[in-house]
Amino acid sequence: MELFGNYVMAIVQTGGLFAPLLFITVHLLRPLFFLPVVFLCVSGGILFGVFYGTIYSLIGITLSSIIFYIVIQWMPKTSSRLIRMKKKLIGKHTELTTTQITLLRLIPFIHFHLLSLCLIEITSGFKDYTKSSLVTNIPLALLYTSVGGWLSSLSPMHILLSLTALLLLIYALRKKEIIIKWEDFFQTSTQQ
Repeated sequence: MELFGNYVMAIVQTGGLFAPLLFITVHLLRPLFFLPVVFLCVSGGILFGVFYGTIYSLIGITLSSIIFYIVIQWMPKTSSRLIRMKKKLIGKHTELTTTQITLLRLIPFIHFHLLSLCLIEITSGFKDYTKSSLVTNIPLALLYTSVGGWLSSLSPMHILLSLTALLLLIYALRKKEIIIKWEDFFQTSTQQ
């Protein structure tokens, strides 16, 4: 992965005017190469600076989210499989809020498109999803583009403290109601 990252950065640096388009295209191809979003945002900050790197990363991440939305609508079996996986990981009756998704996107090891699936479940349609996706992607692009160089020099203790603070914040901002269906609460057996 490091070799691929160095190769992409060399191409982008020599790309001239096409470098931003190439960088956004790499964002779109990121899931195929299993590249983390954080890696590309940090690379954008290194290559283009904080302002342009944030804009290009935000465009790339949002377009990637939109493509995920379109693809998941075309593949109902994959969608149901991902929903089952989400229920196992997050919980059967847990519904994340937009604020929680925004904060969870800041944690590098949480799958980006799993959070996009959570966003699909709480939005009412494509337009609402696109707007919510853009809003939840802004802090991710801004933070990792501007603090990318600083993050690489942090000690493990500071990283652990930052992640602990983020997890506590996510817990504090959770949706505070649980809906349990009648059938789940009273598990009846049908004996004949």
